[in-house]
Amino acid sequence: MLRGALYATTRATTRAALAALLGGTLACGRPERESRASVATHDQPHAPIVDDYGDTVRLATRPQRIVSLNPTTTEILFTMGAGTRLVGRSHWDSWPNAAHAVPDLGDGIRPNVEAILATHPDLVIVYASVDNQPAIRQLHTAGLVTLALKTDRIADFDRATRILGRVTGDSARAATVADSVHATLERVRAATGSVPHPRVVWPYMYRPVMVVGAGSYLNELLTIAGATNIYAELPEPSPIVALEDVVRRNPDYVLRSADVSQVGPLDAAWRAVPAARAGRVLITRTDIIGRPSVQLGMAAVHLASVLHPELHLQ
Repeated sequence: MLRGALYATTRATTRAALAALLGGTLACGRPERESRASVATHDQPHAPIVDDYGDTVRLATRPQRIVSLNPTTTEILFTMGAGTRLVGRSHWDSWPNAAHAVPDLGDGIRPNVEAILATHPDLVIVYASVDNQPAIRQLHTAGLVTLALKTDRIADFDRATRILGRVTGDSARAATVADSVHATLERVRAATGSVPHPRVVWPYMYRPVMVVGAGSYLNELLTIAGATNIYAELPEPSPIVALEDVVRRNPDYVLRSADVSQVGPLDAAWRAVPAARAGRVLITRTDIIGRPSVQLGMAAVHLASVLHPELHLQ
């Protein structure tokens, strides 16, 4: 992801720019229907799963050769101890470091079907975007089992983790991962509950101006970390807005996502925003907040520490 990931339906150029900003996790198209992934029963080890394309996924045995083309699911699998089963990943799956040893199959959006087939997988996991549906149809024609999961929100992470626990045959470990992240998020929420929540804007891009909207997990993290997103009423994950509207809404702070070692100057046009002109710009670490995955708890702690250093959360 980024991110996310790294997901919102955008033009191809916007998708590429977002991928560079947030590790590709915010750049993918969202499915047209609501999330449907669920486990059909809870007492059968290989019960069918209905994924976020509405397809029924049946696995006769636990998969041993998995291709994961979604940074979030790759991170979950490694955290659960199933990383050794991966035989392919997307170009954006960069955490943990062990993921780099898994063959890079290219982009996770509109993936290279031939590259996937060459790994001889028994399960292919993708992000449930509209853009990925043609590839999934080709994989089905080739006889491969696929699992499409939407991972845009915090609840999506929890659900995906538990589904992957069922798929890999380790529901207990999956529950431990999901519950641990949830506990950290709630600890941060409790710590920021009684402090003033500054109004913030969080741009992904500057030309056009694309900001965090209500459909993104980053909007949820802002609330947990003790801030108010000035674009929380917009339902999209990453809506495009006018810079003049940002000026009119007059946020207290501008948030920026950047690599720790490289923070360039803010786009000059943003000096029209009083907070930017006054230097009220807060930097968040892309490597921590870049996707809705196993680092969500750490991301909440980091973001709360940036917004409220007086709380000494880290």
